[in-house]
Amino acid sequence: MDTADCDWWQTALEDLCTSVRVAARQAVLQASRTGDLRQLGQSAREGAGDTTFALDECAELAVDRWFDAVARERALSLLTEDTGWRHRGPDGRGKSRELSAFDHGGPRIALDPIDGTRNAMADLRSAWSVVSMAGPGADAPRLSQLVLGMVAEIPDSRAHSYRMLSARSQGPCEIVQRELDGEHTQFRRVLCVDDDSRPDHGYFPFFRYAPALRPAIGGLERDFFARIARHEGADTSRCYDDQYICNAGQLVLLALGTYRSIFDLRGTVSRALGVAQTTSKPYDIAGAILCARRAGCVVEAPPSRAAAQPLDFPMDCSTHVDFIGWVNRGTRARLLPHLAAALGAAGLH
Repeated sequence: MDTADCDWWQTALEDLCTSVRVAARQAVLQASRTGDLRQLGQSAREGAGDTTFALDECAELAVDRWFDAVARERALSLLTEDTGWRHRGPDGRGKSRELSAFDHGGPRIALDPIDGTRNAMADLRSAWSVVSMAGPGADAPRLSQLVLGMVAEIPDSRAHSYRMLSARSQGPCEIVQRELDGEHTQFRRVLCVDDDSRPDHGYFPFFRYAPALRPAIGGLERDFFARIARHEGADTSRCYDDQYICNAGQLVLLALGTYRSIFDLRGTVSRALGVAQTTSKPYDIAGAILCARRAGCVVEAPPSRAAAQPLDFPMDCSTHVDFIGWVNRGTRARLLPHLAAALGAAGLH
């Protein structure tokens, strides 16, 4: 995909994120005014990848309108957690038509309209739209084939601005912050993480919001922090926790340097315990991973006794993804051996 095509699609996808943000915030604002936020959390149906809540339906309608409008001009494939992959393009008469497969010459785009629905529908914390775009191809793309990633904030009802991160596979990560009213740009800059490899005085969360996994992940966490206190001199009273139920938001905070690391090991732990648990899916995180990596973070698969495998996965609605993230390479070099040792001691390595 050449630069001009990528530019066109980036603008179109920014418009999509705007449509989703407006639809979702209008629903939250209306529900807040009437004291009816619980209605946004009603389960509408089980989608292709996850439960579709009432709030998700507002976003899906915005996505459908965008999909149809863009497909009147250009062919594309689009994946969402509600419907899976769909293919559409111009019909030659000013409208769009369904296509049978990926072989249309247009991009392959995976979208999570609202990652962090549980936060958003309670008006608790920002959610994010995650866009993962690959160029033309005959099959569903993989993380390694992405040419563009975007993460666009859907802030709570009290906010006055929102942020958007975007990155191309061979370029920097850029962050822009705009006012919600009038879209005035407050700032725009290249996002580049610091080189501080401190083992404390920051956020180092192990993601463990699922009750069934908390004891096992808590034990792993306790061992890890004991090891970095003993071997790295970390003041663990200054190692903070944050259970942000939004993988995209976690990766944004990593790229911003607020998180110094993030460990999502739900799949590893649930397999060891023999219990079924929800994990991250490709559409939740792929575009956010690209943004974080282009900002200088390291996002990778958990360490294993087997030969190390790069973090790569197909863009679908079913693949379970574990990942770990480090704010920079220095932090990884310093702390990864202790994570690997804690996993090994727990029989999870």
